Amino acid sequence: MKTFKKITLFVLVAISGFAISCSEDDDAPVSSYVCETCVDTPDALAVNDNSVKGVYKGIVVGSSGTISINIQNGSSTITATMVLDGETAVLTSEVEVIDGQSYIAPFTGTFNGGDVSITFSVGLGGTTPTIVTSSIPGHPNAVFQIFKETSTALIEAFEGTYSKPGETGVFNIVLSSALGGFSGIAKSDQTNEINDVEGDYNANGELIDEDGEVVANITGDVLYGTFVDGNNDQVTVNGNRTL
Repeated sequence: MKTFKKITLFVLVAISGFAISCSEDDDAPVSSYVCETCVDTPDALAVNDNSVKGVYKGIVVGSSGTISINIQNGSSTITATMVLDGETAVLTSEVEVIDGQSYIAPFTGTFNGGDVSITFSVGLGGTTPTIVTSSIPGHPNAVFQIFKETSTALIEAFEGTYSKPGETGVFNIVLSSALGGFSGIAKSDQTNEINDVEGDYNANGELIDEDGEVVANITGDVLYGTFVDGNNDQVTVNGNRTL
């Protein structure tokens, strides 16, 4: 299955020359935010842990949102729920799962009054889940990251932002405490440059680069952090769990 690579957060916004070191001021912000719709235990059933069937969760950037795909996880239905900018689209697929084969299928529905379609692909045993193509009204260049959830590894998604002098952007991540990693997407508001984000996530709720520096923290359903980049600019990241 697709797993979280443990590499540096240096790629956060490579176009801006980020070379990360941790700031001394990482005090948690005062926030009462709680994701009322988020679960604390996996939705995925153990019988599907090594199957194409099961649950897949991830993030969308191009605006900002999340996606969850359910392939016959305890039922015969195949559906996807995508949320962009607070608007929800429920998508369905008619492509059947065939035991012993990989799976690729279009999921279709409506969004913002128009037709929406995404094509989802996953290998044997639930490996390398990918959104191959997408056609979403108002979001022509959406980028996805999606992972397979198992009965022992809850997948969580956070939507947020980053800011530094002269630059702001979207900062969405997916993480798993059981797998000890996080992955995500950063997109600059000014240049539309998109970069992947990957690193370690430890039991203290810290997002860590390969040098062992803390670049952000998770407290409850809130993400926050401040660090200094390679240009000696202070960068701040903030976000909330939404899936």
